[in-house]
Amino acid sequence: MRPAAGPDAILNDVMGTVEVRDAYLALVDRLAGRRVAVVGDVVADEFVYGQVERISREAPVLILEYGSTEILPGAAANAANNVAALGGLVRLAAVVGADDAGRSLLRALPGGVNRRGVLRDPSRRTPVKTRILAGGVHSARQQIVRIDRGARQSVDARQRTAFAARALAAVRSCDAVLVSDYGSGLVTPALVSRLRVAARRPGLARGLRSPVLVDTRHRLLSYRGLTMCAPNESEVEQALGMEIMDDRRALERAGRAVLSRTRMAAVLVTRGSGGMALFETGRPTVHIPIFGSDEIADVTGAGDTVMAMVTLAVAAGATFEQAARLANYAGGIVVMKRGTATVSAAELRQAVLTDSESRGRARG
Repeated sequence: MRPAAGPDAILNDVMGTVEVRDAYLALVDRLAGRRVAVVGDVVADEFVYGQVERISREAPVLILEYGSTEILPGAAANAANNVAALGGLVRLAAVVGADDAGRSLLRALPGGVNRRGVLRDPSRRTPVKTRILAGGVHSARQQIVRIDRGARQSVDARQRTAFAARALAAVRSCDAVLVSDYGSGLVTPALVSRLRVAARRPGLARGLRSPVLVDTRHRLLSYRGLTMCAPNESEVEQALGMEIMDDRRALERAGRAVLSRTRMAAVLVTRGSGGMALFETGRPTVHIPIFGSDEIADVTGAGDTVMAMVTLAVAAGATFEQAARLANYAGGIVVMKRGTATVSAAELRQAVLTDSESRGRARG
């Protein structure tokens, strides 16, 4: 099955033209200052670095000489971090514990993230994902184990009510809303429906609302009538109970099924080394090959980067295809970095230029 052409002038063939390149560069420039509310589950991503010393005599395991520990914003906090790194202004609505992990997570957020919507709850433990990375003197560090703590806490009515109030306040007067549902129970379809009604930036015509995009790991088909979602291929397979593999026709059926059942304006399916596929009602599917090398360094948080890029681009007035292609660049950049990383506007501009030049040479 041949990839269908998209609305951006068959961009796979003409990305090398000056006009298309300049349109994307102008779009990157418009990202700065866009107001994005990021609502959802946050995680403290802890990275423990060590150097391999030897094999233990007690058990067949590595003994590491401890080097250092780093805590970075994860999940919704990572999405907020990425929006800020690209020049956006972020209001974060989330819940953290009044513990060391929560304090470290908030300290790691950049100045472009407004934290007033973050609820510090002494009765709650900040979820932590600890990754142990080991390397030798002349070898790169590799993740050898991950330990999750606090990921399965229950949420009571008081916490849900307090979080909803922070979230509703955060989405007012924003250019776009990014909802990140990692399954804690704080984010629900009912709450997101309320956010959709409340999200309206000044200057919009009566009845129009700011775009609301959702990133959900477990309830893909439960969110309906929103602007866009960006599940990965395995999440689509799990939601629909089917396998896609490398079957382009199965991918087409799956993408159209998610689009129909969620009534989203667009669905972007990320496929790892297979690139991305964008589905819109009444438009041909757009298949986007990966940007950069498939010899990746680390995929930690790459989905958050993609969601941040898509949301910020839509907030800046991009079409869904333009937003998806910029997200493809951002994803290709961030997986070449180790740990929970971000992408800057300068890196994004360079990616547009590099891709344009390579396509121009190919056409020449």
